[in-house]
Amino acid sequence: MCLFFFNGRYYERVSNTTREMKSERLRQFFLKKANWDSLINEEAEFDEIDKETVKMFIRMANKKERLTVFDENTDTKTIFEHLKLSDKGRLTNAAILLFGKDPQKYFLNAMLRIIRLKNEITPVGDRMIDGNLFKQVREGEEAIKNFLGVRYEIKEFVRKEIWDYPLPAIRESLINALIHRDYFRWNVQTQIKIFDDYIWFYNIGELPEGITIDQLRKPHPSVPRNPLIVHIFYLAGFIEEMGSGTGRIIDNMKSADLPEPEFKEELGGFSVYLRKDKYTEEYLRKIGLSERQIKAVMYVKERGKITNKEYQNIADISKRTASRDLKELINKGIFKQIGATGKGTYYVLQKVINGSKGT
Repeated sequence: MCLFFFNGRYYERVSNTTREMKSERLRQFFLKKANWDSLINEEAEFDEIDKETVKMFIRMANKKERLTVFDENTDTKTIFEHLKLSDKGRLTNAAILLFGKDPQKYFLNAMLRIIRLKNEITPVGDRMIDGNLFKQVREGEEAIKNFLGVRYEIKEFVRKEIWDYPLPAIRESLINALIHRDYFRWNVQTQIKIFDDYIWFYNIGELPEGITIDQLRKPHPSVPRNPLIVHIFYLAGFIEEMGSGTGRIIDNMKSADLPEPEFKEELGGFSVYLRKDKYTEEYLRKIGLSERQIKAVMYVKERGKITNKEYQNIADISKRTASRDLKELINKGIFKQIGATGKGTYYVLQKVINGSKGT
């Protein structure tokens, strides 16, 4: 059986007849028989391919020494046939999405949306990024950075940028969301939402069969939903084809002394949460804090500091118990005491949210 795409619909060729595939039949086909990115698009022509993007890709692949048989002057049709991005002169979905001038002509919601919110429902910035996947990665990374905070450290006369989150973790999460999404489900965009204390990366499409959330934290096989797209990004040096992307996100967050990322299957898709606040209630319980101590930490996060008297009031405890609890929070490296004794003494977080030391 042959499957092809024409005028916004999928068709199958059975014997001597051509008929449109209904949604359930199409879904079953995708699940069992084929990958979306390898399907032939009967409408698209080679003049819709952005040659500058192809040249950029070849330069990147040459630099990584992962594709040295071509140079940037090689004919595009020759390159695409070699990489299985075309078949008998017809373009695959992968070719259009990776290198097309206007992929959204065929795949309307194959776009990236990045939203900055001040709370769960109020946006303060919104970017819709279209174009091919190389463009979405480049402009998506810049859009995210524009919505983040950055500070600077100067050591030995060298200025170092310290972002809210490690940029390698951001880039890996962004790329994973774009290349692993289920493009068969055309009615939703790839989405990134940036809040004050965390970033949510979301792509439609659950994990491949046989891969669990727990396995993402360990060495695991690469089971790509879109193998052609993944292979091109590997050749360009954007990723490794070894199922190691989630591990690199974890390592980068740990290196920045930030909470480990959360991976979830939800809303018919896959989510990655990067948090810049180490002191979540879940984390504080994990290290053995009592509920009233957690309440003290939450109070300091909101107001910046706490006194012994304030802690007594919010937890309804004695001064002696408050002093013992606060001392334990200091010993655990969570609170820092400001002032020796008396009314002027108060407590702040040892490490504030952005990672710099409390003062």
